Amino acid sequence: MSVLLEVESLTTTFPGAGQRFPVVDDVKLTLRTGKVLALVGESGCGKSMTALSLLRLVPRPGRIEAGAAVQLLGRNLLDLPVPQMRRVRGHEISMIFQEPMTSLNPVTAVGKQVVEAISLHEAVSNDEARERTLQLFRRVGIPDPEQRFFAYPHQLSGGLKQRVMIAMALSTRPKLLIADEPTTALDVTIQAQILELLRELQRDLKMAILLITHDLAVVNELADEICVMYAGRIIERGTRLEVLSGARHPYTLGLLASMPARASRGRRLAEIDGVVPPPSQWPRGCRFCTRCPRAFEPCPELVPGPTVLSETHSVHCHAVEKDLGR
Repeated sequence: MSVLLEVESLTTTFPGAGQRFPVVDDVKLTLRTGKVLALVGESGCGKSMTALSLLRLVPRPGRIEAGAAVQLLGRNLLDLPVPQMRRVRGHEISMIFQEPMTSLNPVTAVGKQVVEAISLHEAVSNDEARERTLQLFRRVGIPDPEQRFFAYPHQLSGGLKQRVMIAMALSTRPKLLIADEPTTALDVTIQAQILELLRELQRDLKMAILLITHDLAVVNELADEICVMYAGRIIERGTRLEVLSGARHPYTLGLLASMPARASRGRRLAEIDGVVPPPSQWPRGCRFCTRCPRAFEPCPELVPGPTVLSETHSVHCHAVEKDLGR
């Protein structure tokens, strides 16, 4: 299957204490046409900043460092002039966010907002844009689309607002959809409906999805491949089965052990001690070493290289490398 998106050496830094600190550090990603790649990790690991970097929407004073490449079908988006990059956003790559209320204009009817998104990228009449919006509302399961077209965001439930955001993201038929925690703000029942909708759309439209989440249950529902991120770095990658059933990195194992479905009856959930430190306090070597139960002498000082476990599965961990005698 052809490669849609290939990211090489993506590093995004922010200033502090007289120097610049990487919040996204030498990230490499490959996403194939029609596949779902999940980027997984705790809050503060750099997942959302990775997505903003792909779209060149890093807030100032952040910047993407030289040497990075974000290739969409062989075209480096980081080299595009600003007007061309604006056309890429929303047309070839769309994004939906975890809190739709902050993404929708509160004083404009939701149907009009989708019409505006279509008109911005395509030369269609207002009637054509309105009809396509109604079709999209039906496609994403919004009941009474003619009535909801004129509704304001505060008049819709959280699930309906997220469906509007999905309709807007799909309005220009993008090649890639970035979904940033698309179910976090929703209750469990609505989460299941949104996940089923994304799965159905991805299958029917042959659209690639970059799924950003901390929820491994969501990953298990949607992902074909998984990249686990910690403190700005990818520390394990593989197929869904390889990572969820054969994880090797202590951080990935900790995430899996903290899933409610894996907790033994009557016992407390497992937890990873500590929190993700700020970039100014990241260790020079393995950034997980301050919280890792398997940390030993080289971990604080030496950055672990990739240990290849299979053609598709690799892990960055000194302890794993030691276990394998390498």
